[in-house]
Amino acid sequence: MPTINNIRTNQPLTTGGNVSNAEAGKSKPASDAKTNTAESDSVSLSSQGQSVGQIHQQLATQEAFDTEKVNAIKEAIANGSYVIDADKLAANMIKLEDELKGL
Repeated sequence: MPTINNIRTNQPLTTGGNVSNAEAGKSKPASDAKTNTAESDSVSLSSQGQSVGQIHQQLATQEAFDTEKVNAIKEAIANGSYVIDADKLAANMIKLEDELKGL
């Protein structure tokens, strides 16, 4: 299968499995040999990118939710003592919609 290296170096593209017996015996010249020391790719991140990576690592180690609070709410729902504040719920829904408009 052609690789990006073949395209970049203007080498002929081959599909890999269709090599004839005559071609199989031929060896490639030394100039066609791949050398990993000639070029190397590198990536560098800005300080902001590094900060985002650190924040991501910190968040990955924290729990996604407060299990104690979830268990307390489950218990309150089960025993019928959970009360919903409709005004607070509506205000939070409006706040969320306003925040989503900025995206």
